[in-house]
Amino acid sequence: MTKRILVVGAGFAGMWSALSAARLIDQQGETGIEIALIAPQPELHVRPRLYEVGAAQMRAPLKEIFDAVGVRFIQGTVERIHADRHEVEVVGVDQVRSTVAYDRLVLATGSRLFRPQIPGLDKHAFSVDQVDEAAELEAHIKRLADHPESPARNTVVVAGGGFTGIETAAEMPARLREALGEDADVNVIVVDRNDEVAAELGAGPRPVITQALDALGVSWRLGSAVASVDENGLTTADGQRIDARTVIWTAGVRASSLTQQIPAPRDAFGRLHVDSSLRVKGVDTVFATGDVAYAATDDEGNYAAMSCQHAMNLGRSAGHNVAADLLGLAPIPYSQPKYVTCLDLGPWGAVYTEGWEREVRLVGADAKKLKSQINSEWIYPPSADRAEALAAADPNRIVVA
Repeated sequence: MTKRILVVGAGFAGMWSALSAARLIDQQGETGIEIALIAPQPELHVRPRLYEVGAAQMRAPLKEIFDAVGVRFIQGTVERIHADRHEVEVVGVDQVRSTVAYDRLVLATGSRLFRPQIPGLDKHAFSVDQVDEAAELEAHIKRLADHPESPARNTVVVAGGGFTGIETAAEMPARLREALGEDADVNVIVVDRNDEVAAELGAGPRPVITQALDALGVSWRLGSAVASVDENGLTTADGQRIDARTVIWTAGVRASSLTQQIPAPRDAFGRLHVDSSLRVKGVDTVFATGDVAYAATDDEGNYAAMSCQHAMNLGRSAGHNVAADLLGLAPIPYSQPKYVTCLDLGPWGAVYTEGWEREVRLVGADAKKLKSQINSEWIYPPSADRAEALAAADPNRIVVA
């Protein structure tokens, strides 16, 4: 009787899980295991690039790749997981409900931007979290020229001074001038509740980030929490008013809410605790990967970040190990001891760091060249050539040397 590995999610972790499972099954010559992947569309949304222009095009098709390696694609959205019954409830594009059974489940449904209950946030703030949201922001910026000139029209506020917030803010002066004219007096402000610039990125790259944003004309409001948002700007918790036609919320993410349907421990971000094989602790038939997995990267106490960098390797490991589990083979423990960051700083350049202390290695144009290579080559799916796709899914492949 055919057994089924069911992957939920077609992001970086889900795609690589399916390909890696197919690789091991192919190597073993096994014909009694089906790999199926459920997602709303057979495409990878390239979320790390959504701060850039052209967000609507940040998609990579996956159907041909899945066909080439023998992964069955099921179009739909998983609404319920019944771990005790080894099945999921799916709503198809035609809104018809169905049930899909599995022998092993790989949960790879990623994360979403966290939007707290701040008055006006949902209605008036933009984001770069999903393709449609980033495309909506892009269209809004292009329409600003239709409004009478005012300080509010020419101002963009980016709420959140983390990785995404900084990359987004660094792009905004040039995008505003493209929409409003090169001589427009534009104003880009990062509002952050922390008392230091780029607090979550640490002291290593901070001087470079400060230098770059100063050169680009981006300013900071530190120690400021957002209290409310409206169509003309925002008010901070200490009563400061910032008039702006464009407010972009980037402050924090949470794991997919489907993690709450798995009876297992989760961290503060909703990620499921997993062992070194990426099996959910206490649930033998469920593996978690990517942004829904709280996974140790090494033996030094470091855990995977909710990032593309970790999701790709987590996916390769989860796919291999879930297939190995059904095949009765030894797993390959997930390990990703080298940690790097490459932060885009718009027209100024970029900053590349290594290690969890984020020691700066490249800055400016040199770092920008690396960032461009990462964004245009490294993070994209392999071709729909079976041998190439399976080879790329090796869990021992070193992406960051």
